[in-house]
Amino acid sequence: MYDIIVVGAGPAGLTAAVYGLRAGKTVLILEKGAFGGQVTFSPKIENYPGMTQVSGTELADKMVEQALFQGADVEVEEVLEIKNNGDFKTVVTDMGEHTAKTVIIATGAAHRRLGVEGEEKFIGEGISFCAVCDGAFYTDKEVAVIGGGNSALQEALSLSEICKKVTIVQNLAFLTGEGRLAELVEKKENIEVILSHTVERVLGDDAFEGIIIKSENGERELKVDGMFVAIGLAPATKPFENVTALDKWGYITADESCTTDTDGIFVAGDCRTKAIRQISTAASDGAIAALAAVKYIERA
Repeated sequence: MYDIIVVGAGPAGLTAAVYGLRAGKTVLILEKGAFGGQVTFSPKIENYPGMTQVSGTELADKMVEQALFQGADVEVEEVLEIKNNGDFKTVVTDMGEHTAKTVIIATGAAHRRLGVEGEEKFIGEGISFCAVCDGAFYTDKEVAVIGGGNSALQEALSLSEICKKVTIVQNLAFLTGEGRLAELVEKKENIEVILSHTVERVLGDDAFEGIIIKSENGERELKVDGMFVAIGLAPATKPFENVTALDKWGYITADESCTTDTDGIFVAGDCRTKAIRQISTAASDGAIAALAAVKYIERA
């Protein structure tokens, strides 16, 4: 039996593992896919403390190396369910079962994709999901923001401060974001809003060249240097709904203490209810959740 099982090997999960191990606890990390999570889609990161510039893949590799150096066990398995047995938890995966005194859920949240031709090819190379993360790379350039909700409007407003022009493309005949944000967008001279259009495909062979957008009147080309997709996030929390409370969007309900409503189960990173989702805040959650798990174990 492990002291801590960490579900997910993104920045939150890997940080949690390191803090748990440093506290003298045994830790197993379970990851179903790529180690590093969403960070691996970022070709260049300039806002992580201590790193002037680093690729997402390189940062993820360093985090994995650190966790392994500290003594973490790692298994590539998909978690299907967590069973709460009181003093211990059983984590059921597609390969079997593991038991631990505590579990830290750090499965993150994936950005919803458009699902159009050329999208996957240019993620991180012309297509982004975060203005805070990647907006600076488009200074004095023209970009498109896809979506019309609060996130899209906030992204557009942020980008308008540094970009030459921002074009919002919304599939509905109106913006769905808050009226206050819509008013701010309307006042910005370098923001254009195109309603009732969808993205049909991404243009470019070796490099991103723009997008084709479509309405009931036909298709047209939109030449932009980059595209920010802001149509929501999908938290990876379905397997845990039996042991943790989820909000209406599927995020695990937890505050800055990273504790859930089930004793011995903690949560860290983008899969929990929170306002800011960045690499640094995920790492912070990982440390908090691990220390909370350690305290729980030692108190038991």
